[in-house]
Amino acid sequence: MKQTSQAVALGVCAGVLALAGLLVFAGCDGAGGGPRSTPSGAAASTVSAVEASKLREEALTLLLRASEGGTPEQRANAIEALIPVPQRLEAVLLRSISDANPGVRSVSAMAAGKARLPKLMDACRGMLSDPLPFVQASAILALGRNGEAVDPTPLAAMLRSPNPGIRAQAAFVLGELGNASALPLLKEAAVRPVPRADSASARVMYLQLAEAMIKLGDEAAVNEVRAALYPTRPEDLELAALAAQIIGQVQDRQAISQLVYLTAFQDKSGNKYPAEVRLAAAASLARLGNERGSFIADEFAGSSLAPLRAQSALVYGATGQVDNLSKLAKMLQDPEPLVRIAAAAAVVKITDRQGMAGG
Repeated sequence: MKQTSQAVALGVCAGVLALAGLLVFAGCDGAGGGPRSTPSGAAASTVSAVEASKLREEALTLLLRASEGGTPEQRANAIEALIPVPQRLEAVLLRSISDANPGVRSVSAMAAGKARLPKLMDACRGMLSDPLPFVQASAILALGRNGEAVDPTPLAAMLRSPNPGIRAQAAFVLGELGNASALPLLKEAAVRPVPRADSASARVMYLQLAEAMIKLGDEAAVNEVRAALYPTRPEDLELAALAAQIIGQVQDRQAISQLVYLTAFQDKSGNKYPAEVRLAAAASLARLGNERGSFIADEFAGSSLAPLRAQSALVYGATGQVDNLSKLAKMLQDPEPLVRIAAAAAVVKITDRQGMAGG
């Protein structure tokens, strides 16, 4: 998605712990990013428990290696993918929490919070004095999620930032901390303009503020997210993909029919919504209990565009279906590192869900 370039160069915007949010938004339609002649989308073969266990170990090895080297984006994605395996993640975070790249530091702190790793809290407390506010926000989240006493008031100042990324990151942290007393601050930030920001970044920020408000119990905020599922202009499509992702995160079951519509819509010329929108909707449908979206991932698992292949892998993982492991095994050999990392993340997710986790 669009947050990626900002996440690597400047830090991590709100919602980065959804791995798809770290992928580059390709900005192409289904025709331009359509299937190429590879077996990735072929019919799945049966995968035995032994094969699944071996595939999981291969995926974990890939993620551990990626967390140590490669680009900041690759390191961050690998760290996020290891959250379901805290016994492997802890050693990684001991190193990455002081990474030279601020985006990686931020993801590391949030991962420590989400995985509940109390041994890392001293290091996270030191990040409260990081020179960059979004890293500080991630440290607050890590400490709060681990039951540590931490002053959340710096988040209020971040919500007044003219930088939409910083404001969105603060909102994300407040939403994750779950303290409803922060709702007035979020509502105030949602009406405060960001005059120096481009309109696209501002619109993304306001949608992420709405997500945080929903998490804190403001049911009215869900209407703004649902409204974004109805793109009327080309520039609305990226926002629709983000809104679809949020719908799954906040478990808004009333929007299921609209997500289905996004996956199936065709205009009078037979054109469908862009691949990114359809894949985001399919992944959220899976989070809401509709696990039949693998056929959409099949359409783009062989795309000539690496971001679409990676997003397809994430959809396979969201469905939780063992039959998708054979497809992901092929994607672990993809020439693009980010696709391999996404495929490994999906393998870990499926094997965890199916009780095939060996550690």
